[in-house]
Amino acid sequence: MNKLPEVKESLLTIKYKPNGGAVTENPPRFMWVPSSDEDLPYKIQISVTETFEPENTVSVGKIPYNFYTLDHVLEPGTYYWRYSLDVEEEYGYSAARKFTVPDNIPQTPLLSRADRYKHADLGHPRIWLGPDSLEEFGDKVKENRDYCGFRSFYEKSVAPVIGKPLEKEPAPYPGNKRVVSLWRENYSICQRNLCHVRSLAAAGRILKDGELIKQAKECLLELAGWDTEGTTSRNYNDECAFRVAYTLAFGYDWLYEELTGAEKKKVFDSLFARTKEVAKHIISDSRIHFSLYDSHAVRSLSSVLTPCCIAMLGECEEAKEWLDYTIEYFSVIYTPWGGMDGGWAEGPLYWTTGMAFVIEALNTIKSFLGIDLYQRPFFRKTGDFPLYCNPVDTRRACFSDQSNLGKYPGHKTAFNIRQFAGTTGNADYQWYYEQVFAREPEIDPDFFNSGWWDFDFDDMVYRHDYRDTDLIQQKEAPVVKWFRDIGWVAVNQNLKDFDNHIFFLTKSSPYGCVSHSHGDQNSFLLHAYGEPLIIRSGHYIGFNTSMHRDWRKQTRSHNNILINGMGQYAGMDKALQLKASGRVLAVEERPDCIYIKEEATQAYLEHVPDLTQYTREIYFVDGAYFILVDSVVTENPSYLDWRIHSLREFGIHNEKFSICGEKAELSGKFVYCSGGIEDISQGEGFDGVDPKETEGLETHWHLDMRTGKAKNHMIVTLLVPWKKQEKQIVNAIKDDQGHDVYFYFGHDGNTFSLKVDGNKRY
Repeated sequence: MNKLPEVKESLLTIKYKPNGGAVTENPPRFMWVPSSDEDLPYKIQISVTETFEPENTVSVGKIPYNFYTLDHVLEPGTYYWRYSLDVEEEYGYSAARKFTVPDNIPQTPLLSRADRYKHADLGHPRIWLGPDSLEEFGDKVKENRDYCGFRSFYEKSVAPVIGKPLEKEPAPYPGNKRVVSLWRENYSICQRNLCHVRSLAAAGRILKDGELIKQAKECLLELAGWDTEGTTSRNYNDECAFRVAYTLAFGYDWLYEELTGAEKKKVFDSLFARTKEVAKHIISDSRIHFSLYDSHAVRSLSSVLTPCCIAMLGECEEAKEWLDYTIEYFSVIYTPWGGMDGGWAEGPLYWTTGMAFVIEALNTIKSFLGIDLYQRPFFRKTGDFPLYCNPVDTRRACFSDQSNLGKYPGHKTAFNIRQFAGTTGNADYQWYYEQVFAREPEIDPDFFNSGWWDFDFDDMVYRHDYRDTDLIQQKEAPVVKWFRDIGWVAVNQNLKDFDNHIFFLTKSSPYGCVSHSHGDQNSFLLHAYGEPLIIRSGHYIGFNTSMHRDWRKQTRSHNNILINGMGQYAGMDKALQLKASGRVLAVEERPDCIYIKEEATQAYLEHVPDLTQYTREIYFVDGAYFILVDSVVTENPSYLDWRIHSLREFGIHNEKFSICGEKAELSGKFVYCSGGIEDISQGEGFDGVDPKETEGLETHWHLDMRTGKAKNHMIVTLLVPWKKQEKQIVNAIKDDQGHDVYFYFGHDGNTFSLKVDGNKRY
């Protein structure tokens, strides 16, 4: 018998789970590091004893990949599991790993591959509506043109494309070198074509309108003639590829009965080639079941493999194989960007795009196969992420890449959170949706709307699928919300009272700066009384542009510290990106304050190897003001730059600074700096960014406080936001007569005491 290779998990790889402790859903999600650089079948054993006696053991074989979900729940109790290769040559089992199944956790078994398709209706269509539900929908529309918003869909999505030709296949980039503006325009062309074909096909079938069906067919066949290895292939422009593949799948599925044999072959061949290209990238090249952090590959499970494989199911064996992989990935590994708390490490805008596609995929899987993946814990909680970390009345107040930076949370975010209101009954999610549309009833035509979504089609789908949802009123929103899975902490004082809402967001994340995250561990943002005060600086020009690479990803563009002029690692090496991580150490709701402590030492080590400690402590006192305590220790004397950013020029007077907005203002003071304050200055603009990228865009300001050199640094900073005409006064008194240093902060008749380590004075 051969010894099984048990590969150690690493930063970039999948982890061994469960591995001690209690699981959070029943059955557990089993995953392990592959034992080979090629995908071989596995077998797994689950037992109530460490010795795995046959009578106490469940055995499953021929598992094609290194992750698995049982098709039945386990009784509460303690278990052990192990795995091995299930190949002709015999291998021993892995080490046994222990886990506990508690009472009353979500029960989310997954139908086995043998049973998964037994009751599926293989007629067409399958994407969204089945044959019977399509007939019913058409009957309802005959009775009432407004049924589920059909009238609006027809007037806004269908009528504008009637009689219009499909937009032409995108031309290559000049010299085949990617240009951001053309990349964006090309995928927008493909999105418009997606909406064109889908609108005509859906309306034609619902209304049984031969002319619409004819036009939809003509457009579909033209699209099927595009070069599958050309400018809309995955390797050339994956955003184009995703949209073209989905369009072919929807058209093939909804027009199946209307296509001749030759037409079916033409569409199928193009659809299969495009799906195969994406599947190969996901499963064989990126191997997202081994190395987790390929953002677009994970997204293409929902945007491509789900609709395309369901459309082709029964006509090629590969479609079933790829669909099984997708469903099982959703059931076990998804999502690599968050966990039990529902967070999304790539930030709210990438939550929006990721969730938009996965919502459509999960809805299709649910309607076609009856598998309800929404019951998994992540999907029950993820609406909390935009609710608390991207509040509906805030702007320029969130981390990570944000294509709508400077705008309020958008309509697609609202559509997504409404979906989770439908699946969970959470009335706060519905409230968020309603507030977005109350503020902006009309959807603006920005590229992240018009280039990505058809809101009227989405609305029609939701109103059909979730028309019977009963909403449940929630308890009062918590003031502080800790997303442990991603290392973000949100403070929302008066979340639903926009005139008095104070929003403070900080992060120190185990994801470091990987993917769409930045070098911003221990950073923070402050939005208060309707005004962005301490902001996320910069503009979103495009991924890997000068603005993105040299400013927005770098620590100097965040509200953070530089050590000897150096920030956290923010380059493109994924291993170093994940190493450059942070940790939230504590979040406490105390009687007199909210306390947060975070640590970002590891994030700086690539550029500041003699750093031994960087912690930031945050106190939110009286629901009114903030105290930040930054502690830095280096092996050699170092100077610090303490930075914050604003939309407006700062007022600076001695150790005090201010920001004056239209609705609110901020008073700040460096209450204590153990290394001494060498200089307080401010700058305008975006150092190091190609000026062509910022032509016509608003400038931003940054304040920099530089310390003297020391091995130990402590900086205590007071931040007081206040509503215009209602200035808040906070007095700060220092007492350093003893060994330690005491600070007393007086506000509105209350006194808050803070003690810091006297050793940090030197």
